Amino acid sequence: MRSTYLFTSESVSEGHPDKVADQISDSIVDLFLSKDPEARIACETLCTTQLVVLAGEIRCKGVFENGEWAPGAKEEIERVVRQTVKDIGYEQDGFHWEKFEFINRLHGQSAHIAQGVDAGHNKDEGAGDQGIMFGYATDETPDLMPATLYYSHKILQRMAADRHSGAAPFLEPDAKSQVTLRYEGSLPVAATAVVVSTQHAPGYDEGDKEAELHAYVKRVVAEVIPPVLLRETEYHINPTGSFEIGGPDGDAGLTGRKIIVDTYGGAAPHGGGAFSGKDPTKVDRSAAYISRYLAKNIVAAGLATRCTIQLAYAIGVSKPLSLYVDTHETGTVGDDAIEQAILGLEKLGGLTPRAIRTHLGLNKPIYRPSAAYGHFGRKAEGDLFPWERLDLVEDLKAALSQ
Repeated sequence: MRSTYLFTSESVSEGHPDKVADQISDSIVDLFLSKDPEARIACETLCTTQLVVLAGEIRCKGVFENGEWAPGAKEEIERVVRQTVKDIGYEQDGFHWEKFEFINRLHGQSAHIAQGVDAGHNKDEGAGDQGIMFGYATDETPDLMPATLYYSHKILQRMAADRHSGAAPFLEPDAKSQVTLRYEGSLPVAATAVVVSTQHAPGYDEGDKEAELHAYVKRVVAEVIPPVLLRETEYHINPTGSFEIGGPDGDAGLTGRKIIVDTYGGAAPHGGGAFSGKDPTKVDRSAAYISRYLAKNIVAAGLATRCTIQLAYAIGVSKPLSLYVDTHETGTVGDDAIEQAILGLEKLGGLTPRAIRTHLGLNKPIYRPSAAYGHFGRKAEGDLFPWERLDLVEDLKAALSQ
């Protein structure tokens, strides 16, 4: 491994058009799971200038059964979509929560998919799709996340909080950030570049108002990134100049287009499957969550300073095809021993889709908060972000001490 190198990660705000789509899709997941914990949802969202379109397959008791919508269901879906956009803050000429055209093209789940996923008299619930999923953790930050992504998220979260509170009234919802760190060994020692592009009110692209915006962004960065890392930082703030037209009016948004922002900022592999809009029988989502949970607990247990987990599944099959652990030569025990310890923990149920959902409590309306600023490195609180809990540490230590 190289001893000195630069690494970069980016984040996007809740008002980025792809994140608008993700939040709408997960609002639909939450709505259906609140009605039926066993609901099946695959909801894709398209948003563009004054238009939001939903498409996908669903099954939900009391909402959509036998090919028919329950009375009032379509109207409730539309209310949830508009409220999501309102909460983000879009009241612009090109995209307004109250004025956009809404098209609902959700329909019933394929019976051929259902027969493979549903549990039967002679089979356990199968995976909702084939695929490979990865989890990752590193001791670079308190949240056991890559520092480049950690700081990129924090910058935008702080700016969004200031926008919502009125502390920074010149900010509009769409924004992006990017942080480049220089590493020596495995530790970040300097932020060599910070990029922030934010949608802004008219006039904040020149003169004193532009200077005010730039000073504000630098102040936020200084409060997020430790001063010791900012001694040689090059800033690029709205480098294209004006950024008044943004969000879905500036660029169409689609569900699932920010999978690296959602996970580890490029510091770990990605299986390619998006999370938002999917119920937890879809292992794209649930297996990625349990993989993060395992990797985080391994690092928190002191078994490694860095860990990557891979899981693989076949559609309709409950047992995972493979479990792979890589501690990148930082482990205190063998990677194969960790694999065996994980598979031997009864509470994990062999990592079947049902066992994952049960252990983490995933059949609940908990997903919209995950749809902006990353699914990982968040605070486990109540039912939210259960895959961030550190309640497997002692089990792993005990299994590996035998």
